[in-house]
Amino acid sequence: MNNPVGWFEIYVDDMPRARRFYETMLGISLHRLDNTESEMWAFPMSDQGYGASGALIRTPGFPAGNNSTVVYFACSDCAVEAARAADAGGRVETAKKAVGPYGFIALVIDTEGNIVGLHSMQ
Repeated sequence: MNNPVGWFEIYVDDMPRARRFYETMLGISLHRLDNTESEMWAFPMSDQGYGASGALIRTPGFPAGNNSTVVYFACSDCAVEAARAADAGGRVETAKKAVGPYGFIALVIDTEGNIVGLHSMQ
């Protein structure tokens, strides 16, 4: 059985601002995907690890924000990444809260108006 999500894309209007936000919030570096019609910067990925990877994408005619799909990033402690999101120019929509035996989540709004989930087991 495969994981239900194979890839995700987060639409952005200002790529440098969005890259800075996600790299700061998650403590990672994104890398440019070449030979694509749209400007895309991918999140780090391991083909041996759990979960799916994806990219920030800037495509004329597809504005950021007002999305109805929430991507959750795995974290050690989602409160840490939520604080970083606020420091990086985003805002915390829902502070860390328990989701029963499934751990904890926080929801943040990125610099492009997208809602993003953060998940941790502690």
